[in-house]
Order: sequence, then C-alpha cells, then structure tokens
Amino acid sequence: MTKIFPLLVMFGFILSSPLARAEQDLPVVPHVDLERYLGTWYEIARIEHSFQKGCLNSTAEYSLRDDGDIRVVNSCDKAGQEERDVATARAWVTDRESNAKLRVQFVLTGLKLNFLSGRYWIIALGEDYDYAMIGEPGRNYLWILSRTPMMDPDLRDRLVNRASELGFDVDRLVYNEQIVGSQTSEDIS
Repeated sequence: MTKIFPLLVMFGFILSSPLARAEQDLPVVPHVDLERYLGTWYEIARIEHSFQKGCLNSTAEYSLRDDGDIRVVNSCDKAGQEERDVATARAWVTDRESNAKLRVQFVLTGLKLNFLSGRYWIIALGEDYDYAMIGEPGRNYLWILSRTPMMDPDLRDRLVNRASELGFDVDRLVYNEQIVGSQTSEDIS
C-alpha cells in the first residue's frame, strides 16, 4: 500500500475545483438511492490522470459511515507492486433533492473541507444500479463503473457517446482490459 496515491488523488481534485477553472452546468440523474448505490464498483473506463496512472483492475467500495456520510475505498493494481494501491476517502451528499451530487475528500477526512474535496456527480445510473457514470462540471474527470468487472460493449459505447454529448473529451478515456462480457443494456438518457 503506498502513501502517495491518496495525495495524488487529492491534488487532482483540487485542480478541478471551481477556483481552478470555470465550470459549465452538468446534468445529473434525477435521484440516487444511496443504500442501493453502496457496495463494490469496477472501473470500466476513466479519463486518465496522474493519480491513477498505471492503475489496472481499479475498484471503488462505498459503505455507510456512522455519521451518515460515505466511506470510499479506491484500489488498483500497479505493475511491479505486490500490494494494491489503496486510497480511503469520505464522501457526503451536497444535493439532498437528488443525492446525485457529492463531494469526496481523501485527506483530513475527519473534517468536511470543500477546498480539499472533489466533485463527484452521478450523471448516468442503471435502473438496476448495475452501471454508473461519474463526472464533474469541469469535464476533467470521468469514470464509467459497473457492478461486474465486465460490461457489455454496446452499453459501454452508449455511455461513452453520452459522455461525449455532455462535453467530455472521450478521446482521453483509458479502458480496463476486462471490458468484454455481457449484461443487460438499458437506454441511457
């Protein structure tokens, strides 16, 4: 387990803060049932950033904290390392109407400090909570997640197309190697 991964994640989020760039509005899903959202998610694709450079088999695990916020544990494999890189964070909802806008903070997690946290907006979500797409208004960060390590290529492509429509630079996407498989695809809107 390295200590650098959480720091790189934090600095990446800081660079995407409202102070660092002007933002455009980004639509989110109408409602997220946080209890259903908790659990393990597998990264299918992401916009590459230094804090995840070289990450393979990335996962995110969400669980409820005693204070009602969410505990986040991101992990990945990196070449030449025996142990997985692990970063633990605290997330909290900033839009109680939809539960689709959260802040995520990787340092000083005993405090909620917006200037040390990144925006985590759920912009697509499967009806059965089998996939999700996460972004932020600056369009610098994007993750396509699945409940399984593999995602139907048609579903993945529709999510990528939706991200492009929303203004994300999908040419920067890095895909995990385990994206072949099948699961039910749903309409994305």
